[in-house]
Amino acid sequence: MFSFLNKDQTTGEVEERQLDDANIPAHVAIIMDGNGRWAQQRHLPRIAGHKQGMNTVKTVAKAASDLGVKVLTLYAFSTENWKRPSAEVNYLMKLPVDFFGTFVPDLVKNNIRVKVMGYTDQLPAATQKAVNDAIADTKDCTGMVLNFALNYGGRAEIVTAVQKLAEEVQAGQLTATDIDDEAIGRELMTADLDGLRDPDLLIRTSGEERLSNFMLWQVAYSEFVFTQQHWPDFDQTALEQAIYEYQQRHRRFGGLATDNTK
Repeated sequence: MFSFLNKDQTTGEVEERQLDDANIPAHVAIIMDGNGRWAQQRHLPRIAGHKQGMNTVKTVAKAASDLGVKVLTLYAFSTENWKRPSAEVNYLMKLPVDFFGTFVPDLVKNNIRVKVMGYTDQLPAATQKAVNDAIADTKDCTGMVLNFALNYGGRAEIVTAVQKLAEEVQAGQLTATDIDDEAIGRELMTADLDGLRDPDLLIRTSGEERLSNFMLWQVAYSEFVFTQQHWPDFDQTALEQAIYEYQQRHRRFGGLATDNTK
């Protein structure tokens, strides 16, 4: 059992809680929201929030690995984020270069393998190189998969998958009736995660309660936890608290609990 201290945000009281190590979510996905607001509250430029958020990624990745999470998927940059001011976009494109340049040795030390999903061919050359180098440098790691959604959009992912299936039908390799959940899943960007394709737990920071075009197919039966903390303030304890909340849920996947009381 993992133990952690939880502080009640209303009363300030601190209590010890325990996590069931037999019920750790295998795949955790996080919408890392609130970097800009975190910076604004401190009268700092938005990029300061993104820089601090990068440090949070390092902290949370190590914590998730230590807890036994098998896949940690982080929403790093969406297909819609290109609409932001060019100076901010340019900074965000440099973050993977800085992140992987300093963190890959720690990832290897912790046996963490890097995966990236998204339309990475549309990223700047330096960003693509940093991503590809990190994937290559950690390819032999057999522990947790640290999966970055980079230039990723859930709707675009589904459209691309459907287009591929349509091409197979057109080529006579597939019939329309062959298209089912599994066929679509094979064409999504999480296909190589096999049985871990779908997140068990989705966390979104900063108080927003929407998916923002993130893993629309894969989170059909995920448990959602929304926290008021901005991403730069999210830490190991916050992750443990989210997992604790997940463990209080009863996942039925559209069916009924065996004792019919839940």
